[in-house]
Amino acid sequence: MANHNELYDLYATILSRKTEKQEGSYTCYLFEKGMDKILKKVGEECSETIIAAKNGDNSETVLEISDLIYHLFVMMVEQGITVDEVMEELAKRSQKTGNLKTFHQVDHNT
Repeated sequence: MANHNELYDLYATILSRKTEKQEGSYTCYLFEKGMDKILKKVGEECSETIIAAKNGDNSETVLEISDLIYHLFVMMVEQGITVDEVMEELAKRSQKTGNLKTFHQVDHNT
């Protein structure tokens, strides 16, 4: 089973592509196109993940989740958000119990 080091390795690779341009790199292409393109891809991959999960094809869902994580990481690098920041937030959340109503509130009227 893989560990979370792969996430750090992926982030590091994406970070290096932002500063060290590489010919033919899809990651470099995304950075060149800017945030609108990156966010468009995050949205597309999110939708594809939802559809794969709905269709019940776990192997396809894993592929789509991987694509989504990659594009989220590109967005994070573009915005200067680190994996450690996300891991710290997840760690904080893992300490909470009995917070079903406050964990994530959504305004269903919008």
